[in-house]
Amino acid sequence: MSEPQYAGLRERAAKGDRSAVDELIELAGERGDLAELRRLGDLGYRDATDELVQRASEADDLTELRRLAEEGNADAADVLHELTEG
Repeated sequence: MSEPQYAGLRERAAKGDRSAVDELIELAGERGDLAELRRLGDLGYRDATDELVQRASEADDLTELRRLAEEGNADAADVLHELTEG
């Protein structure tokens, strides 16, 4: 996807187009773009946060998992517990 297409997708998402949001989440997950997943998660898109937890878990990114757990994400807390206690 070209940068102009990506920018257009972000613009559609900003206007509330849920399918654009879903596509952004999918693309961010494929690219490993944690910043984009964080941004979307901060906007309240649970799917983005779920993808972020999964990516952080796969990378053993304890810092990201701690940040999410401290924000109240139970899934991140569970994964963090498994990684640090196991």
